[in-house]
Amino acid sequence: MSEQLAPHPGSSQMPRWNVGALPSPPRFTARSWALLLGPGLVMGGAAIGGGEWLLGPVVAARYGGALLWLATLSILGQVVYNLEISRYTLYTGEPIFVGKFRMLPGPKFWLWAYVLLDFGSLFPYLAANAATPLAAVMLGRIPSATGTFTIVGQTWTDLGLLQLLRYVCFLLAIVPLVFGGKIYNSLKAVMSFKIVVVLGFLMILAIFESTAATWKEIGTGLFKFGTVPIERSEDLNSNGRLDPGEDWDGDGRLDQIEPLLPPTIDSNNDGRPDRWADQDGDGIPDRFVDVDGDGIRDGDNVDNVFLAVIEGRGLPTIEWSMIGFLAALAAIAGSGGLTNTTISAYTRDQGWGMGHLVGAVPSVVGGRQLKLSHVGTVFEITPETAARFRGWYRHVLRDQLGVWMPACFLGVALPSMLSVQFLRRGTEATDWSAAAMTADAVSSAVDPSVGPLCWFLTLFCGFLVLAPSAATTADGFLRRWVDVFWTGSARLRKLDPHKIRHVYFAVLCGYAVFGVCSLALAPPAKLILWATTIYNYALGVSCWHTLAVNVTLLPSELRPGWGTRVTLVCTGLFFTVLAVITTLDNLGLL
Repeated sequence: MSEQLAPHPGSSQMPRWNVGALPSPPRFTARSWALLLGPGLVMGGAAIGGGEWLLGPVVAARYGGALLWLATLSILGQVVYNLEISRYTLYTGEPIFVGKFRMLPGPKFWLWAYVLLDFGSLFPYLAANAATPLAAVMLGRIPSATGTFTIVGQTWTDLGLLQLLRYVCFLLAIVPLVFGGKIYNSLKAVMSFKIVVVLGFLMILAIFESTAATWKEIGTGLFKFGTVPIERSEDLNSNGRLDPGEDWDGDGRLDQIEPLLPPTIDSNNDGRPDRWADQDGDGIPDRFVDVDGDGIRDGDNVDNVFLAVIEGRGLPTIEWSMIGFLAALAAIAGSGGLTNTTISAYTRDQGWGMGHLVGAVPSVVGGRQLKLSHVGTVFEITPETAARFRGWYRHVLRDQLGVWMPACFLGVALPSMLSVQFLRRGTEATDWSAAAMTADAVSSAVDPSVGPLCWFLTLFCGFLVLAPSAATTADGFLRRWVDVFWTGSARLRKLDPHKIRHVYFAVLCGYAVFGVCSLALAPPAKLILWATTIYNYALGVSCWHTLAVNVTLLPSELRPGWGTRVTLVCTGLFFTVLAVITTLDNLGLL
């Protein structure tokens, strides 16, 4: 039977699958809604992370909700991708990453290819940024580059506290990966708490403090496909006065494009100016000519590519200064990069499909009784098993459409809604400054009796958004490579299946050392831009590779249809194009 089922399961350098019986899928009824609480819950909680809390507010504060359509395309493409990586796991009990290494030309080739593509996941940018809200809660204010505080007569700098907390947040994020029996169950509990607290608080603010116009701005912005950032005067008809519909930023003035100023200070003595001087003496470096004196540069606007062409205006001139943030938002809206591949591993650990026969990754403390098979297990194709497989696939589909996708859209919309509601359009922000300014604005807008509480909860939610997601990012990276070597290494295949927890813990220690070193050497802003640039390349390639796996290794009865195949090709192209544009921009070629 083995020869009939899988005579050549990919590369001969990978072991042959085992054979078993596919269990029946669960029957989903109104009373069994808890069956949906699977991988979609864990990854849905993880998806409310850096893209949603850090980059979404940055884009929304400057351009409103009009550019959030990039997140929509990213999330919808990832839904199809997630279904397809789970398709492989339902049939084999193996994570998709192992399936990729079964493909020709063989595991050695894919090892080096994915070392490069997965390098972005090594950077602990989420833990690095989680230190900021934690420091703000401790200090009672947003930490600054020049701020200091005193403890027991000893003066400390804000930057020193931030650096210490970055190490603490990173190390705390990996604690759930050490304790609790089945690692998947520990993460499931953490993400359940995160989703309830974060989305609950943000929903309360959105309902009671946001206007209908803000809801419309965000809701329509998610579907304004083709809208791009541009520079444009508000005087669209050149009549010299502010007409209805021209006040894009809502300040009541007719704004022109305020000129940018070049940097004039060479702070690192490399012969190239990299900082701006304070030309008007207000203590703030001047990056532009502030004609109206409001502190916000005028000239930002948006246009739609499709409308511009239809109306005969030609292609709009895109403002490339935000391309890095826009590409980063698309990269990690949802999950992004290779972090999505963890869904297939969680599908196995949940015991769905053939994962029921394979086992799960246990934690080093409390997981002594758990084990993980070295090799996946497949089933014989009959009309009955094909029907069972379709039942399992529908179960995964419900998990994605009912839990993961809504969590992703809410995670994008709600933080951006706060920026649109409480920050003036055109506000320039980077990294944590948008979220920090939003917390201050929320505190000022609500009733004074609850202002401090809302300020605290806004920042605390920021910590909950980032720190647990750092745990799932770390776990996903570890699982990808531990799973591959657990199956592909002849030496590791000699180990008892219970020993997987020791292998996982050893790799976890190496990951922790690298993470601490990267936190010491690079600022959070660099970490997130480096990571997300690689993420877009990785997800683009992974879409195409997953399609190749499913149309090659799976029996013809279980392969994806043509609609899914075309969608995966287009999704891979979307992320690859974003990656190329970002790379060209970073090289100064745009």
